[in-house]
Amino acid sequence: MSTLNVSNITDGTTSVGTGYVVNGSAKAWVNFRGSDTFGIDNSFGVSSCDDDGVGDYSVNVTSAFSTDGFSSTSSCQGDSSNDNRGCCTDNNGTSETRVNTFICTSGAASDSAEVHVTIHGDLA
Repeated sequence: MSTLNVSNITDGTTSVGTGYVVNGSAKAWVNFRGSDTFGIDNSFGVSSCDDDGVGDYSVNVTSAFSTDGFSSTSSCQGDSSNDNRGCCTDNNGTSETRVNTFICTSGAASDSAEVHVTIHGDLA
């Protein structure tokens, strides 16, 4: 394997330090359908998603994080009949390769047509 060692990346106009790119970029993200036909629409660094029940999903990443202290965020799409939808991610107490996402509408678990999860942290 070859190693490329540079301090900046440029497009010819703007230069960005590689530390910013490596440390500031999402290490994994996914857009998946949580209702109707469950499945991944697009992703990076994600090996699979699981439908664990109504409004309960798991996102499995391809490369483990160095600790379970990574940061994960999620968003979900409401529908025309009920836009009071919330979602959250939980990686506390889980492995360094999995994020759980929960969706609820007015306090009750519910599926979402689209779910988006982004994960930042140090890879192992």
